[in-house]
Amino acid sequence: MQFVDRLLKCSDCGNEFVFTAGEQIFFFDKQFKNDPKRCKMCKAKRASLGKAATAGSATGMPLSRTETRTLCSDCGIETTVPFKPTQGRPVLCRSCFQMKRIPPGMVAAAGAMSAPAGSAAATMEMIAATPGMLAGDGDGAGKGMMVGATKGS
Repeated sequence: MQFVDRLLKCSDCGNEFVFTAGEQIFFFDKQFKNDPKRCKMCKAKRASLGKAATAGSATGMPLSRTETRTLCSDCGIETTVPFKPTQGRPVLCRSCFQMKRIPPGMVAAAGAMSAPAGSAAATMEMIAATPGMLAGDGDGAGKGMMVGATKGS
């Protein structure tokens, strides 16, 4: 297969740029199926978007996060979630989500604690008081669970 330099049009700025034979060989070796869409300047600009400020730079553009307001499927209170809810799937507030993650036998113990049963405080007390519920404790039953945090925060 023979590779020759080709002129392509940037999808962002509309300027033409050269897709060199060397770049084509690289794309072929990596088994990339599509030609590049952007020139080097637009590719660099796009890569720098969303990066946090480094020690040498004065400002950086923050990463944007979409927050969607919705109602909790269990208790009905208004809450925000970091994703677009899918139709037909339940959306839970933080406290209902935490209650769903606790084993059924543990829910009865929450009523005996100082915080009202079903509250987020009761959930946190129960998790803190139960060995093996914190990440890294016990036999790995709590692996991957981050207490007091949600995915993406």
